[in-house]
Amino acid sequence: MIEQAKTTQSGALTATPADQGITRKQPSMWRSASASLVRARWPLLAVICLVTLVIVALFAPQIAPADPNRQHLIQRLQPPLSPNEQGESMYWLGSDGLGRDVLSRLIYGARVSLAVGVAAVAIGGLIGVFLGVVAGYAGGRTDDVIMRLADIQLAFPFILLAIMVLVVLGAGFLNLVIVLAIGQWVTYARIARGETIAQKRKDYIESARAIGVHGSRIVRRGILPNILAPLIVIASFNVAGVILSEAALSFLGLGVPPEVPTWGGMLAESRDQLLGGYWWLAVFPGVAIMITVLSLNILGDWMRDFLDPRLRGR
Repeated sequence: MIEQAKTTQSGALTATPADQGITRKQPSMWRSASASLVRARWPLLAVICLVTLVIVALFAPQIAPADPNRQHLIQRLQPPLSPNEQGESMYWLGSDGLGRDVLSRLIYGARVSLAVGVAAVAIGGLIGVFLGVVAGYAGGRTDDVIMRLADIQLAFPFILLAIMVLVVLGAGFLNLVIVLAIGQWVTYARIARGETIAQKRKDYIESARAIGVHGSRIVRRGILPNILAPLIVIASFNVAGVILSEAALSFLGLGVPPEVPTWGGMLAESRDQLLGGYWWLAVFPGVAIMITVLSLNILGDWMRDFLDPRLRGR
């Protein structure tokens, strides 16, 4: 009886870790990401900055203290923390050359910058991933044609292409998004093609082909889920690059119409006043662009480490 009890007890002890290994639930992706963000700190601060920026952009009419296009020529070029003409409120970040509130224009400008960045990356990413997967999976002449188109675009300076297209089509939000999306698809196509070729040679793809699974189903259910991680990381970095490109094109007068506040347009309007010592006209839009781009880059760096199994434990 004692030996049987010992056997039973030892058996229970040895079975417990195995049972725990079977029944223990793995943490979800969202929970692991949240824990990793809290530990990393800087990516958490970047997420807070980006979420705050999105909230400010969505609720700009409720948050902005004034109409961004309302002009007060008597109150032009007022420094930060100056009272307005009625004395009821303040120009928290000063006023520009037409007496418009800089803070209100900065808040409304976040809408354009974020909308252009997300829309251009989404459109360019979808086109690039589709063409890259088709080129990598089909191979042969299809691969050659798509990759030669990518090489041609890479050989042509993007800023010249953007200026040429915007001069022909005219400035506007939709045209700006189209131009920036055209400049993004090549990166996604090349990465998606390389990842697709690597996945196509693996055993599970060969097994799916052997049992007669259709090629579109293999791509949709087998290849795409396994190549999304690097593409998501590239997208996070590209949003920052697109925001900088939008600011540059707006600075050149080729962005959205002048009456629409943008950070790049505010920088362009500040050129004539900088020599007069009106520093706030360029500093605040520049700081807004810097914080947004820096937050996106920090978040993209964290996503690269988190989605890479070799770096996840650091």
